[in-house]
Amino acid sequence: MPRWVPRAVVLFWLGALGALAFRHVFHRLSSFLILMLVALFIALAMEPGVNRLEARGWKRGRATLMIVLAVIVVTLTFFGVVGTLVGQQVADLLKNSSTYVNDTVKFINDTFNTNINPAEVNARIADPEGPVQEFIRSQQGQVLNLSVQALNMLFQSFTVILFAFYLVADAPRLRRAICARLRPEQQDRMLSTWDLAIKATAGYLDSRLLLAALSAFFHWIALQAIGTPAPIAMALWVGLVSQFLPVIGTYLAGVLPLLLTFLESPGRALAVVVFILVYQQVENYFFAPRITARTMELHAALAFGSALVGGAVLGPVGAILGLPFAAMVQGILASSGQRHEVIDAPLVQVQEKKRPQPRDSTRSRKKRRSGEEPG
Repeated sequence: MPRWVPRAVVLFWLGALGALAFRHVFHRLSSFLILMLVALFIALAMEPGVNRLEARGWKRGRATLMIVLAVIVVTLTFFGVVGTLVGQQVADLLKNSSTYVNDTVKFINDTFNTNINPAEVNARIADPEGPVQEFIRSQQGQVLNLSVQALNMLFQSFTVILFAFYLVADAPRLRRAICARLRPEQQDRMLSTWDLAIKATAGYLDSRLLLAALSAFFHWIALQAIGTPAPIAMALWVGLVSQFLPVIGTYLAGVLPLLLTFLESPGRALAVVVFILVYQQVENYFFAPRITARTMELHAALAFGSALVGGAVLGPVGAILGLPFAAMVQGILASSGQRHEVIDAPLVQVQEKKRPQPRDSTRSRKKRRSGEEPG
C-alpha cells in the first residue's frame, strides 16, 4: 500500500466529520445569523443620521439612542393605531354578524342571480355543531401558541435593536480595530466597501420611502372615494407594508383594507381589489424602475431579481435585504477592474434623451424686445 493512502483516508474522514459539524452548527445558528444580518442592515441605515447628529456636537451614544427611540415610538404608534382600528372592526363584526351576513347574501343574490336564504346562513353559523362554530372552537387552542410566538418575536426585535445600537454607537472603534489588522491598501478598500454599503442602504431606504409615499397617496385617494373606513390609516398601512415586503407585500397589505371595506359593502370591496391590482402594475412599470434607478443606481430587472433570490434564500428578510446587497455588489464590481474604451458599433450605441430647451419667460422677452429697439 502506498504511504499516501492512509493519510488520504484520514484526511477524507476528518474533512467529512468537519463538514457535518459545520452543517450542524450553522443549522443551529441560522436564526441568530439572520438576526445579526438584520441588525447590520438597521445599523447601516441609522449611521448617516447618527453621523449628522455627531457632527452637530452630540455624543455618538446619545445620538444613536435618540434615533433608536424615535424609530421605536413611530413603529409602535403606527401599529397601535392600525391594531385599534382592526379590533374595533372585529368587535363590530361579532356584535352585528347577522347584519353583515344579510348584506353579503343580498349582494351575492343581486350580482350572481342566486337565491340564497340569509336566515338559513345565519342559522348554520350559529349552530353549535356546525362547521363555523367547530372551527372557532378549534382555534381557541391556538391562543397560547400565538402568545408564545408574539413573545418570541418581541425578544428577537429587542435583540436586533440592541445589536444595531452597539454596531452604530461603536462603529468608529469597530472600524479602527479592523483596520489595525490590515495593510494600508486593504484598509482603504475595506473603508470604501463600508461606505458603499452605507450609501446602498440609504439609497434603498430613500427609494422605499418615496414609493411608500406615492402608494399611500394614491391609495388614500382611492380608498376615500370608495368609502373604506379610516382611509388615511389604511393607505399608510398599504404604502409601508407593500414597499418593505417586496414582490408580495402589496397583496398582503391589501387584505386589511379589503376586509374592512367588505364589512361595509361587498361591492365596494370589489373596487378595492381592482384598484390594488391596477396600481401594482402601474408601480411596477412606471414608478419603481425610475425611482430605483435614480436613488440606488440599480437596474430595475436586477432589483426585481435580487428581491426574488433573497426571498427564496432567506424568506421575507432576504427579500428586504436583497436590494441593498445587490446595489453594494454592483458598486464593488463597478469600482474594481480595468476599463477600456468601447468600440463604435451599432449594438452598443445608446440613444441619449434630448433635454427640452427652457422657454423664455414673458419678462425676459419684453426686456429683449426693449433692448433691440433703438433708444
